[in-house]
Amino acid sequence: MNNRAFRVVGQPLEDRKARVAELAGMGFTWADIGAEEYWIDQLVVMNGEVYEDVKQASRMLWSVFDKGARFVFGRRDLYEMLSIPEVLWDGLDQLEPGPPGLISRYARFDFSVSEDGRVKLLELNADTPTGYVESSIVTPWMSRQYGYCSPNAVMGELVRQAWSVEQPEAAACIDYGKHLEDSGTIDALVKHSGRQMRCVDCLDLWVDEGILKDSDNRAISGMFALYPKEWMGVDDGGEALAYAIETGRLNLFNPIHAIILQSKGLQAVIWGLHEMGVQLFTREEHEAIERYMLPTYNQPVFEGSYVSKSMFGREGGSVRMYASSGDMDIQDEEGFDTSTLFENVYQERADLPRVQLAQGEYRLLTGMFVINGEPCGLLGRAGGLITGNASHFVAIGVDQIE
Repeated sequence: MNNRAFRVVGQPLEDRKARVAELAGMGFTWADIGAEEYWIDQLVVMNGEVYEDVKQASRMLWSVFDKGARFVFGRRDLYEMLSIPEVLWDGLDQLEPGPPGLISRYARFDFSVSEDGRVKLLELNADTPTGYVESSIVTPWMSRQYGYCSPNAVMGELVRQAWSVEQPEAAACIDYGKHLEDSGTIDALVKHSGRQMRCVDCLDLWVDEGILKDSDNRAISGMFALYPKEWMGVDDGGEALAYAIETGRLNLFNPIHAIILQSKGLQAVIWGLHEMGVQLFTREEHEAIERYMLPTYNQPVFEGSYVSKSMFGREGGSVRMYASSGDMDIQDEEGFDTSTLFENVYQERADLPRVQLAQGEYRLLTGMFVINGEPCGLLGRAGGLITGNASHFVAIGVDQIE
């Protein structure tokens, strides 16, 4: 591949088994998932100028999304439009959000970066993004092997800074110790935080008169959790957990207000405010919205091709792509379709760029982590037009950073 934005270097080495074992020793234990090679042993190198544009897009849009979320605070009609479960509304209204730029301290933008370097935002995961181990540990390792830069090296320090403020005493995910990716993500975050913490399984937690407790009956007052907050509206015990948060007995990280950033409906709110030219955003922010965001609405009003997706869909679940004729072109078949639980959002279509790897041609999704308010870490996912559970991880290094 030879274009302005990316090029691929290297070929998969013959000693994959030994390399996979080395990665496992570094905490990346899901490089191979059964017989499936999740990790691709090649490096995508991003042009330095394009990287700077992705970073600038992330920095500007982080401010835009922060202002958009604060516009939503206290407006229950917008909570409903964004499909935020009603069980969370009291907490959203009663609790103070974080300071500017820090509603969420652990997030990831997902971009389509075209072969000629045009950057377009697809979505923001501001609540429970995974890919942290791939970005913070494996990507610098791969980049060093080929002699390229990796801005991802700062991710661990930013986690340490964030958690020194949040000070969680526990970290949790569902099936901790069994689910390799989520458990490995939790373990890496805890290690990088430098804090002494206990890691727990969400399924072992329970709420006793508003106090969250673990399986040993120990109270937890501060917790980082890879648990999507929207599930509090449907899970058994979700209402009790929401009550623990809204009464201040539990400080959950990311904080509860991250769900507003997480809802894809916020992009429709932001786009609508942009079209009205509101002074909520600065001139530079309006320019960033126009340049980096895609027209997004809560109704399918497009004359050309577009995409529909659930406001809380994850891993490609619920995504449907429509051609300019209005006929459905492709839909995700692997992920859970959350559009049965939450409303849809509709977005102008921006197809992912092609990348030629040793295993064949893929579409490349470019992620950019934002930790403690700082854009800091690239994540490459290689799959189809829809990036779902069957996609692969490929590291992205950067060329010619000044």
